[in-house]
Amino acid sequence: MTDVRPDTAAALYADVAAAQSEWRLPSINAGVLRDGKLAWIGSRGRFADAKGLEPGPDVQYRIGSITKTMTAVLVMQCRDDGLLALDDAVGKHLPGVAFGDLTIRQLLAHSGGMNAEPEGVWWERNPGVSFEALTAAMDESQAAGKPDRRHHYSNLGYGLLGEVAARLRGTPWMELVASRILDPLEMRRTTYFPVAPAAQGFSVHPFSGRLEEEPAYDSGAMAPAGQLWSTIEDLAKYAAFWIDPGYDVLNRDTIDEMAAPAAADPREALSASYGLGLRLHADDPHLFVGHTGSMPGFLAGLFVDRPRRIGAVTLGNATYGKCASVPLDLMRTLASYEPSLPAEWVPEPELAQGEELLGHWYWGNTPLTLSVASGILQLAGAMSCRFSPVGPDLYRGRDGYFAGERLRVIREGDEISHLNLATFTLTRTPYGT
Repeated sequence: MTDVRPDTAAALYADVAAAQSEWRLPSINAGVLRDGKLAWIGSRGRFADAKGLEPGPDVQYRIGSITKTMTAVLVMQCRDDGLLALDDAVGKHLPGVAFGDLTIRQLLAHSGGMNAEPEGVWWERNPGVSFEALTAAMDESQAAGKPDRRHHYSNLGYGLLGEVAARLRGTPWMELVASRILDPLEMRRTTYFPVAPAAQGFSVHPFSGRLEEEPAYDSGAMAPAGQLWSTIEDLAKYAAFWIDPGYDVLNRDTIDEMAAPAAADPREALSASYGLGLRLHADDPHLFVGHTGSMPGFLAGLFVDRPRRIGAVTLGNATYGKCASVPLDLMRTLASYEPSLPAEWVPEPELAQGEELLGHWYWGNTPLTLSVASGILQLAGAMSCRFSPVGPDLYRGRDGYFAGERLRVIREGDEISHLNLATFTLTRTPYGT
C-alpha cells in the first residue's frame, strides 16, 4: 500500500531497512499516516516466526507499553463521566493499597515516585498474578523517590490504574478496552492473546547471531501495563484517533490535556517529557505524541504530530534494538519529502460576538491588533492570544500567557471605554492622545 510519491516511499523504506539491518531485527513492520490516514506500509526481515511467516500489516505483534495509553484512556473516560477526579488519592478507589496517598494524576504521569516494577520475579518473563497477590507484595519502602520530584516510569502504577477503571465500571479491564476503545475504533485485530497470524518473539544471541525464542505469558494483574497484541493496520487506526479523536471514545479537550507535559526527567526535560499516559518528544518546533512499547521478544512504537496530521507506527519481534523510535524517523522523512501543506486561506466568517473589537488597540503606547484568524478572535503584537466568548462582553484566553484569563469589555454608556485583560488596560489610542 502506498499513497506517497515513489521517492518518498523509497526513503521511508530505507529508514526501516536501516533499523532492521543495524539492530538485527528478525522482522519489522511500519506504517505512515498522512492527513490522519494510513498512506504507506513497509516490512523488512523474513523471520516473523521460525516457520516461514513473513511480516505484514495484518500480522500481530505484542505492543507492550502502548497498552498503557489505552489504560490511560479508560481512566480519563472515568474522569469525564464524573466517576473520579485526577487528584483523587488512589486509596479512595483501592482501599488499603500501598501508595494509596498518591493521586490518579501522579500514576498517569509516572510522577508519584513509585518503584518501577512489582516485587518478586520479573513480571514480563513470568506468568502473571492476581491483583490481590500483586498488591500484597507492594511495599512503600521500595519507593524510588518522593512524589512530584521527577518522572520515574512505573509499570506497577498502571497495574493499579487498570484496576481502578475496572472497579469503577464494574467490568474487567480487558472488556473495557474492547467495548470502549477497540470496538468504536474498529480495531478488530487487537487482542489480549495472540490470534494467528501472529509473530514469535525473539532475542538475538550477542555472539552467534542466532534467534532464541522468548516467552509470552498472561500478565495477569499487570496486563494494563503491557499485555496487548496488535497489527500495523490496527495501530494506524489508533494513531489516527490521537489526531482526530472520536467523541464516542474521548473528546479533543481531554486529548489536549493528556498531551500536555505533566512530568519529566530533569536530564531530558527540554527534549522529552510525559503527559497523562503519553510520551512527548520535542522536535523543534514540532511535538511528537505517542508511546513506545517492549515486552520480551517484541518492540513497538506509535507517534503522531497532531497539528501536521501525520503519524507512524512500528512493530518488531526483537527484545532489543531500534524499532520503537523509528516512527520519529519516518515522520521526519515524510515531512522532508512531502511537507504538509498549510490550510488554504478562505475569507473569514462574521463573528457571532466581537466584531466591534476588531482593529487597533494600545497597551500604553504599545500597539496591538485584534483581528480574526480561522473564525477566532486573535490579539497580536506585544501581547498574543486567541479568545473565545464566554458571555456578554466577556472572553477567555485560549493559549499563550493569557490562557484561561479573562478579557472584559468595559463600557461607558453604549461606547467601549477600554478592554481589561487580566488587569492590563487596552485603549483605542496611545497614552497622551
